[in-house]
Amino acid sequence: MFARLGLLARSSSFGGAGIFQQARGVTSYLPSPGDASSQTVTLIPGDGIGPEVTKSVVDVVAAMGAPITWERFDYLSGSEGGKVPRTSVPKDILDSIRRNGVCLKGTLFTQLDANNTNTQSLNVQLRKDLDLHVNVVHGYTIPGLNTRHSGLDVVVIRENTEGEYSGLEHEVVEGVVESLKVITYEKSLRTAQYAFEFAYLNHRKKVSAIHKANIMKQGDGTFLKACREVARNFPRIQYEEVIVDNTCMQLVTRPQQFDVMVTPNLYGNLVSNVVAGLCGGFGVVPGGNIGDGVAVFEQGARHVAKDLAGRGVANPTATLLSTAMMFRHLKLAGFADRLDAAVLQVYKDGDKSSLTPDVGGEGTLLRFTEAVLRNLENRENKAD
Repeated sequence: MFARLGLLARSSSFGGAGIFQQARGVTSYLPSPGDASSQTVTLIPGDGIGPEVTKSVVDVVAAMGAPITWERFDYLSGSEGGKVPRTSVPKDILDSIRRNGVCLKGTLFTQLDANNTNTQSLNVQLRKDLDLHVNVVHGYTIPGLNTRHSGLDVVVIRENTEGEYSGLEHEVVEGVVESLKVITYEKSLRTAQYAFEFAYLNHRKKVSAIHKANIMKQGDGTFLKACREVARNFPRIQYEEVIVDNTCMQLVTRPQQFDVMVTPNLYGNLVSNVVAGLCGGFGVVPGGNIGDGVAVFEQGARHVAKDLAGRGVANPTATLLSTAMMFRHLKLAGFADRLDAAVLQVYKDGDKSSLTPDVGGEGTLLRFTEAVLRNLENRENKAD
């Protein structure tokens, strides 16, 4: 079940501290015939630090001997990196993702100037073209990483295709712009259903619906109507509704009160970034986008970080942990456990020469990757 959802399983052995233990179960995993066959994954390095952090992933996956074959598309770019900027996602890339069913990507750059009249970024287009209707971001305390709050274990489940991202924006008269927020009951319902199924299958206790229905009574009211409908089918899971501005305040004061959060599109983007900041920044939080028969994995807080590009100091943690989520999605749980443990061990060891500057270290992306590879090798030697 966890493999299908592609997320870490909660361990109770830390007294609810929200930390994860990679422990081997008593019973053996029984694969189906052919589960060890190589699986093809679409790889989109993206812009900014994307090519650097995805190279770290490719190197680590190769060292692990994981049954993964990459189908690369290095040319897809939103610009500002020496590549030809694209205004739409090419058909061959969409066909590849549909064919393979799984993709790992870096964030694609979006121009933010008046000359860019396209209201849909490449990232949004990709999610809409593939109907990746749910975005999942998992923020949790990493042992050894010093943050303002401890004991965090928050999952943000975000509707991924409509709301303020509908792309319906125009200038009515000069100086007056109308931007439409579209909320449908159907898409709200499938997002809520996924959130409650996630909570049920991952032994979660509470789902919080984030909204602004006190102002947008019909739009956000429709979202809440769908959440309430689904909540009635899961009586063992606590359900609450929290206004989005209060949510932000509660997150920075008592974030441990949240478990699973389900949100419309824009609120989910904002809340996910707050959660990422609480957990150590955009470089450490994994994420994924789920549709029917297709999944795209990427860092949970989507930042191109073009100011870090080419300097060799980007943090590959989020992309590596997203790869572990991808492994579980592909029913490669053993590889996921090994990768999780190897990445988290770098933080537990606390060697600043291996940690990147964004988490208080003095190292580089290469040094971090080398530390992960050493941890993998050490675990292999202990197993022998």
